[in-house]
Amino acid sequence: MGEAELDRNRIIIRSHIITYGNAADERLTERIRDEIETMWNEPKGIIDSNNKEYFIEFRITAELKKDITELEVLQNIDPRNNYFRIEDFVHGNISFVDGLGCNSGYFLLENLYKGSTTAAHEYGHTLGLDHPDNLDIRGQGIPGIMYPRGTLVDPKFQYDSTIPAGKTGGTMHPMFRKVLPQDILNLKLHRLRFNGNKAIVGEFTNIYHWDHRQYSNEAFVKPPVRG
Repeated sequence: MGEAELDRNRIIIRSHIITYGNAADERLTERIRDEIETMWNEPKGIIDSNNKEYFIEFRITAELKKDITELEVLQNIDPRNNYFRIEDFVHGNISFVDGLGCNSGYFLLENLYKGSTTAAHEYGHTLGLDHPDNLDIRGQGIPGIMYPRGTLVDPKFQYDSTIPAGKTGGTMHPMFRKVLPQDILNLKLHRLRFNGNKAIVGEFTNIYHWDHRQYSNEAFVKPPVRG
């Protein structure tokens, strides 16, 4: 989720990442922030709206807030705020967010190694992007940021280029995902409804996540959007 601002020939999307949980720390929080901002600005996105070109710029800030309360998350009215719990255990063993166009989720620590692209992928979900329908993109080159684990890709983008497609190791390694110009177009920013020069991208979910160790797998409800 974020707040879009019209600034002459630019649309600036501002998002603030707030991390909490037992595995969250300042270094990891900065890594998440940097990955999102760097990857989403990399294609130098341009859109056309009403026969005018706009350059798309992402400005991401972040903070660690270990002592954040459920009430603070529930009462949030700032569209820039995105809340992510980080733990070394997650039911389902994968990072997730609470829907398409949301502002909350749960990150698995092992998914957040440097260059993993997990944070940038999940951020795409918070802006409203889903996984593509076609998950066999062999022959199409670099996978876009919204392709999930398990996608069939050219051998050089697999975990192991020597493994047959679809076998263990023969699917997309998430480190090869990139934010492509088409990903920016898929945001459909030309449809935003601006009030003055501001508009909201996404919707408030404001869900505070408790540590999954506190309840059993049987009580776990599968999240809407998995990484």
